[in-house]
Amino acid sequence: MSDLSAIHDFLACPTPDAWLDNACANQELLLIDHANCEKKAAGTALNLLYRYVDWPELLHRMSRLAREELRHFEQVLSIMQKRGIKYVQITPARYAGGLHKFARTHEPARLIDTLIIGALIEARSCERFARLAPLLDDELQKFYVGLLNSEARHFQAYLDLAKLYSTEPIDARVAFFAEKERELIEAPDTEFRFHSGPLTPY
Repeated sequence: MSDLSAIHDFLACPTPDAWLDNACANQELLLIDHANCEKKAAGTALNLLYRYVDWPELLHRMSRLAREELRHFEQVLSIMQKRGIKYVQITPARYAGGLHKFARTHEPARLIDTLIIGALIEARSCERFARLAPLLDDELQKFYVGLLNSEARHFQAYLDLAKLYSTEPIDARVAFFAEKERELIEAPDTEFRFHSGPLTPY
């Protein structure tokens, strides 16, 4: 398995064990929301391509990232089809919206915050794939382990771009959003999602 030390150092907390139990008990929902996450990740990259047309390095990296995310989306759909799992509409997790509500609205601060949030989402996805893989069947284990390198690369791409385009050190903003992310990951949720917190016990 890949070296995820940079991911673990970046995140403020590990995924709670209770969420892993929830994931194992809700594998159909896990795959449906995983497909949603890959589609949303591609959409985020494309939105950045349209919004920031004068940033060459961003255009190159986000174009590549969007292609990879759509390929992952196709792979999840293929696994779901093999397992007879229908791709249905489900409500989104509060996770991404809970992070983006703290993003600044003026430029270039808006871009920097968006990139930091992107790095956190990719880092958390990578961490969860690694934690989940040993608990799943051989097909899903192989698939999730296979995603680790690309997810880690996406994390690094977002972080590198935030550093490149910021006019000041980003450490304080990274620490701020990492703490907000920790709160979202550790707080109980009423619905299981790929980026939810642990389910509230009944």
